[in-house]
Amino acid sequence: MITQKQIDDDRMKSAILFLINNYTKQPKLNEVAGHVNMSSFHFQRMFQEWVGVTPKQFVQYLSIGHAKKMLKETHATLFDTTHELGFSGTSRLHDLFINIEGMTPGEYKNGGENLLINYAFADTPFGTVIVASTEKGICHMTFADLGQEEALDRLKSALPNAKYTHFLDMKQQNALFVFTQDWSKLQEIKLHIKGTDFQLRVWETLLKVPSGGLTTYSDLALKSGYEHAQRAVGTALGCNPIVFLIPCHRVIKSSGIIGNYHYGTDRKSAMIGWEAAKNKLLID
Repeated sequence: MITQKQIDDDRMKSAILFLINNYTKQPKLNEVAGHVNMSSFHFQRMFQEWVGVTPKQFVQYLSIGHAKKMLKETHATLFDTTHELGFSGTSRLHDLFINIEGMTPGEYKNGGENLLINYAFADTPFGTVIVASTEKGICHMTFADLGQEEALDRLKSALPNAKYTHFLDMKQQNALFVFTQDWSKLQEIKLHIKGTDFQLRVWETLLKVPSGGLTTYSDLALKSGYEHAQRAVGTALGCNPIVFLIPCHRVIKSSGIIGNYHYGTDRKSAMIGWEAAKNKLLID
């Protein structure tokens, strides 16, 4: 059964996509509201609550070339470009991730026996997520698009013998603050994830892409030390166990096309637009 919140979330995602695709036309408030079948008054209020800025401000940010530079002019020197644009300041998520430590073989032996994992469900601007943590850090965060039961089964399938407790702990709360707080003021966020050396290297490099910035598959491969392994990099991104925090949504094609995303291209575009607006506020 579709809830009212899901309907509202879909409307806001659709509105963001509409603005990204039509910002050069300077669409009126009533035009965007009509696109998502809402009155101008209710749309303005909901959009500001959901995104954090008004529709007019969002259009202004896109219009000055901010989104255009990110989405249409991505090239090999993207990291330098994003730095010059001011995206590598306090909002750089990689500053929060001091350590990325893979789980030891012993912790995964026998399906995670003796490993204690807390998990909880939480609403984000992009949908409900399941987030899980061990005593060492966040080990899992994915979208629960098919429901909580399916999301929990997916979590447990990796470590069937671990002990799971439905409990929102401080590690999870700190991780979820990235959707609502000034990231520079958060406590240190640590990850506790399993991956091959190659996967960990790619994920670690990806953490250095600042919020509001983008990279390409080829640039990510180069900076990870695997210059000609773009396809393998794409596979590593598909295995990412922690959405948003390890920002796979910031990787696009060299042509500037958004490209595929495990949880849908519409959601990926919404994330990019949302981060663009948030970081513009921080810069101003």
